Amino acid sequence: MAHSFVQTWKQLPAIFMCFLKIGPVTFGGGYAMIPLIEREVVEKRKWLETKDVADVFAVAESIPGAIAINSATFIGYRLAGAPGAIAAMAGVLLPTFLIVLMLSVFFLQVQDHPKVEAAFQGIRAAIVALICYAGVKIGKTAVLDKTTLAVALATVGLLFFSHLHPALMIVAGFFVGAALVALRTKMGLKTKLEGQHYEEREWGFMMGDGI
Repeated sequence: MAHSFVQTWKQLPAIFMCFLKIGPVTFGGGYAMIPLIEREVVEKRKWLETKDVADVFAVAESIPGAIAINSATFIGYRLAGAPGAIAAMAGVLLPTFLIVLMLSVFFLQVQDHPKVEAAFQGIRAAIVALICYAGVKIGKTAVLDKTTLAVALATVGLLFFSHLHPALMIVAGFFVGAALVALRTKMGLKTKLEGQHYEEREWGFMMGDGI
């Protein structure tokens, strides 16, 4: 117990610095943070797996609050409990707070400058690319067969052509997923669940499975 307590507190500076480094470059909001968190937490530091990060973002999006802060808090808690949650939240909030404070002083004075407008056009385009990249990476952990692909496409269609709140889509996904698993079980079909591990190289083969 004592060893675990010491290890947890030793991990806090790394958690804080990780999110402190991510915070200043998340132009475009929390969604732009997804590929950065995935790279730092999964690929570089090996703290979590990609599917775990996908679950964190799903939960963070379904509750009130900024997705960036929610996600950092969840990941910090997953790594080191309540102290880890506080360290991650402080790390992601501090640079954002300082940047917003500086922008509030200077941005209004230079927002109409041609070079500033040109810079933000480039930043917005880059943010779109980051969000698309994150969608593809997380999609590989969530779309496992034809059924989950159909659910994902139907959800995208509803979001495009209706005014339903994204939170309703998440709640609907819960019930649709439960219903589909029950239906597949009655039909004698196997369902790929989170406990089963699939490598990304199997992506092409998995798309052919399902209902």
